[in-house]
Amino acid sequence: MLLENMNMAIHAIKANKMRSFLTMLGIIIGIGSVIAIVSIGDTMRFMVSDLYKNVGVTLAYVYVWPKDGEDMRESDYFSLDEIDRLKEVFGDEITYIDSNARTSAEAVFGRNKVKYQFEGILSNYHQVQKINIIYGRNINEADVRGRKNNVVLEAKGAKDLFGTENCVGKSFRTTIYGNTDDYNVVGVYRADQNPFEAMMAGTSDTRAGYVPDSLLTWPNDNIYSLRLYAREGTDMNAFSDSFTSYLAKTKMRNKEDVTFYSVSSEMGSADSIMGGLSAAVGGIAAISLLVGGIGIMNIMLVSVTERTREIGIRKALGAKTRDVLIQFLTESAILSALGGILGVVAGGGLVLAGGALFGMKVVIKPEVIFVAVGFSALVGLFFGIYPASKAAKADPIDALRYE
Repeated sequence: MLLENMNMAIHAIKANKMRSFLTMLGIIIGIGSVIAIVSIGDTMRFMVSDLYKNVGVTLAYVYVWPKDGEDMRESDYFSLDEIDRLKEVFGDEITYIDSNARTSAEAVFGRNKVKYQFEGILSNYHQVQKINIIYGRNINEADVRGRKNNVVLEAKGAKDLFGTENCVGKSFRTTIYGNTDDYNVVGVYRADQNPFEAMMAGTSDTRAGYVPDSLLTWPNDNIYSLRLYAREGTDMNAFSDSFTSYLAKTKMRNKEDVTFYSVSSEMGSADSIMGGLSAAVGGIAAISLLVGGIGIMNIMLVSVTERTREIGIRKALGAKTRDVLIQFLTESAILSALGGILGVVAGGGLVLAGGALFGMKVVIKPEVIFVAVGFSALVGLFFGIYPASKAAKADPIDALRYE
């Protein structure tokens, strides 16, 4: 019976192709909009998640900042000895920790001058943050212990300064913390960025480079903040609690005065915000489905009126009220579902085309497609109830008399 009703519905749709397409247009636009918006939202969430993963989901910055407005005390700062003690206390949970030292300087080679942001790192930094070395080597333990003027430059900065990416063995002159000296290039790395990361980074004339942490942090320095990477799989909430409790105790501060800013918490907040925005905008776009549903109701009422004699003949031949009801409900559901499928194709195609144009990996979840098509069919059923009910309740004698 169901197959027969579906066959009759498809024949009715084919008999009025243009009218059926125009009826489906509201559903096509509605479903297409929802698919496109939700997929764009999921794609952005994936890219943000990927961006945080590249930075390191176990990365955290720690510093002391009194919440009650009290001035900073000298004991609120960190020393290299304290960093070593933290390594001992939290050795099982911390993979990497340093003084988070960085400085801006202008590198000079011949007539070329390039602004740099130099970041101080330890020899094991490459274990927690990928450095794609294309020429030379990374900063090693001898560089750190010997406080050597060795530098690893980013490829773009190397080309700007030396005219070539492969500048290993060359040297330039710069001033760091008031001391002007020659620095040797021991390695060149390439910062691989997807289009989204490049967009987030923006355009800047300042280039990047790595130097030994010991060049920027001296034994007697007061260190304002720490940068650390917890081990993979660490519960960052539990680790944050234990780490801040320990620092609050050693610094004789309240726990609230110790700030533990982690990438994982920022990632969760960003994902929640983007998920909420995607759902809200998708909900607004779904309102157009209401317009499409009203269009289906309208055309089904017209169809019922046009096929009054057909309804009368079917009822005169023994068709029950339920049979006529199911026939017209099936037709409205198929009409709406077809519009949903075309909407999925249109919305998905738009997202895929945009991804190909901007060179981005797009995310279209299968469950979103199934829900969209199923929901469109439900819209057809809901808005088809009144026309189908009207057809089912038609008096066969009056229907046969209808001209």
